[in-house]
Amino acid sequence: MHDTLLYVIAAVIVLGIAAQWLSWRLRLPSILALLVIGIFAGPVTGLLRPDAMFGDILFPMVSLGVALVLFEGGLTLRLTDLRGHGAAVSHLVSWGALLNWVLIAAGSWAVVGFSVEMALLFAALVIVTGPTVINPLLRTMRATPEVSQLLRWEGILIDPVGALLAVLVFQFIVAGTESYLLFLQSIGVGVLAGVLAAVSLGYLIRRHWIPEYLLNVVALAWVVMTFAGSNYLAHESGLLAVTVMGVWLGNTPGIDMTEVLSFKESLSILIISMLFIVLGARIDPADIIATGWSGVGVLLVVLLARPVVVWACTAGGTYSWRERALVSWVAPRGIVAAAVSSLFALRLQEAGYVEAQQLVAYTFLVIIVTVVLQSFTARPMASLLGLVEAEPRGILIVGANQVARIVGKALMQQGFRVKLTDTTWSEIQAARMDGLDTYYGDPVSAHADRQLELEGIGRLFAMSRRPALNTLAAFKFRREFGRNRVFTLRNSQEKDASEKRRVAESFRAPRLFGEGVTLQKLSSLIAQGAEIKATLLSETFDLAAYEKARGKSHIPLFALDKDYNLRAFTDDYTPEVKPGWTLLSLVSPTPPAAEVQGAAAAAAADAGKLEESGN
Repeated sequence: MHDTLLYVIAAVIVLGIAAQWLSWRLRLPSILALLVIGIFAGPVTGLLRPDAMFGDILFPMVSLGVALVLFEGGLTLRLTDLRGHGAAVSHLVSWGALLNWVLIAAGSWAVVGFSVEMALLFAALVIVTGPTVINPLLRTMRATPEVSQLLRWEGILIDPVGALLAVLVFQFIVAGTESYLLFLQSIGVGVLAGVLAAVSLGYLIRRHWIPEYLLNVVALAWVVMTFAGSNYLAHESGLLAVTVMGVWLGNTPGIDMTEVLSFKESLSILIISMLFIVLGARIDPADIIATGWSGVGVLLVVLLARPVVVWACTAGGTYSWRERALVSWVAPRGIVAAAVSSLFALRLQEAGYVEAQQLVAYTFLVIIVTVVLQSFTARPMASLLGLVEAEPRGILIVGANQVARIVGKALMQQGFRVKLTDTTWSEIQAARMDGLDTYYGDPVSAHADRQLELEGIGRLFAMSRRPALNTLAAFKFRREFGRNRVFTLRNSQEKDASEKRRVAESFRAPRLFGEGVTLQKLSSLIAQGAEIKATLLSETFDLAAYEKARGKSHIPLFALDKDYNLRAFTDDYTPEVKPGWTLLSLVSPTPPAAEVQGAAAAAAADAGKLEESGN
């Protein structure tokens, strides 16, 4: 028995990670591949039978997995973000979510014949979209920034809000219908346990009583302890406790949960992968098909409630009817709905609620249809409405060191949108002081997949001090932007690296600024006073004249043609710079005297047509 369980767990892990990889390759939300593989391994082939194979540990295993997912969701809910991303976002995740809840509850009660309690629970589950399903869709849809920003931040913020609402409704069903006092006790214990856990863990972090290398695992143990302890004190209060704990920690000043969140995201990928293979294996496609016309009715209720909510929440704003229509169409349901509905169904079936199995069938029907339908129609819909973003001209720079900041400022002054990303807070602060847009975090992390805003960005310049990070970022974003729009800057340690330590050719991106140019060389020149200067070339002062005037005192970086299309100098590509183009070069402060005389003579011959300005 134990050997069999070991093989089952190993198979679940492998299938889950395989589904994540397949989703990455196909650029689809991971939940779709996870559910399809789970259903195939379960009811279709019979290879995975969770109820029989896991037995009594199935419910605790699913409960703990959902608790960790909800805690992570709570950490990402920053109350300042409710005010920081426009009135439409605030409305959609507050009273708009409640309006959506009421509309779907009333519709499902009328169409399916759910009891009032079950209709309210179902509605609470399916108002949640979530970043794990929204972000892959936004990448393929490429809508205008106004629409993309609204959908992205709604997905990030509605995740914990919807989960909290679903937990409260669930607690009302299992406790409040029997005794309102029991319901209030469950709510009180959950909130109090969550606050106490957050305050105590925050105290330990502030006092530095937890070493850095143990912080992640201590936080994980604290979540598990809070979940189990709250459930012990009041039945089914643990999910509320961990959600409150996450929200409290995420909004407490002076506590940096970035490392914990990064660790939790990596752990969540594994948990979600295993969880959804198991949950998918418990879904019988026949149950979903059996919803019949009632299922069609519920889908129509969910799809039609969305435009009502969006139009109400954006009334009086600056959104056009086309933008409202596109936002109304795009709302795929995601991981929180699937995980929480399955957990609640298990618990409600134990409590004797015969409608619980229907709850899972209708929830998964909504998830599968909205994800599939909107994944394949969002881009055509955006195109039909004229809301597809023009060719993105912005640049994502990995690294916020001095070289990256100076390059970013130079490009920003030429009218390009520039965003710098780094994991060093002091360098991020310096970039912000320079007026540059920044993302504080690892660009290849799961957090970046959800939070890094790429609207209007279509190129990557990897210029950090970490060669491995540059390579990873280039490999990740070349699928996003295209192979010919991803570049790295060579580091000096790479130049001297042995063949064993050198990156394979298939993973290598074009090197910025030519052979022999490294981050350290540029940094040294900048320390000596070199600056990036923009020079408009002309018929009488062309590239040859410029190079003769400057000699070896400059390194060409970029060329902008007459339409201001950006071309980077690389080790295997030199743009054919023509008159009328603008050349951006790193220019040393004191060129040799002969070069100065040459520059003066060329400038005189050009009769003042040389236009040069320092960035």
